[in-house]
Amino acid sequence: MTVRTSHILLVLSAFLAGLVIFLGVFMFATGQLGPSGPSASAIGGPFKLIDQDGKPITDQDFKGRPFLVFFGYTHCPDVCPTTMFEIGEVLRALGSDSHRAVGLFITVDPERDTPADIKDYISSFGPLMRGATGDAAAIAAVEKAYRVYAKKVPTENGDYSVDHTALVYLMDKQGRFVAPFSLKRRPEEAAADLRKYL
Repeated sequence: MTVRTSHILLVLSAFLAGLVIFLGVFMFATGQLGPSGPSASAIGGPFKLIDQDGKPITDQDFKGRPFLVFFGYTHCPDVCPTTMFEIGEVLRALGSDSHRAVGLFITVDPERDTPADIKDYISSFGPLMRGATGDAAAIAAVEKAYRVYAKKVPTENGDYSVDHTALVYLMDKQGRFVAPFSLKRRPEEAAADLRKYL
């Protein structure tokens, strides 16, 4: 073996070792590899909350159909109502299949958002919406499971707004996270994408 050949083999070995380390770190960071091996998702999971009618609601209530999850609050001035309207339009665009999917609004402001407030709020966005609230601990747990950021921001007169993640989560029929769901397209296009998971 010549010096040149051994040098090439050494460089190639170092490159391959670096590639393996990079791929391992990337898979771990994205939740594809963890202590228990590969996992389908590191977002979402079981939750126990209260729905807009004051009744218990859990992740099991959504098994068997895909659902779109959005975290917001009823006092939100712009992003929340716009997003909820767009989700409602996508569900309506499913036409005769609309009953096979659902939208879920989870409050990030349980201090103010009672079941009655949420019921009134979601009624503006169509009949295919469910709403959920709970005590502070239950909301904190579901925010953590979905990796949602939410923080109170004081405003004038002792009031507050809530900065929060404004992502729509597409969950499949088994309640597993698929991907962030884009609403930046025509409702019919978004509905065609959602229909793949029915």
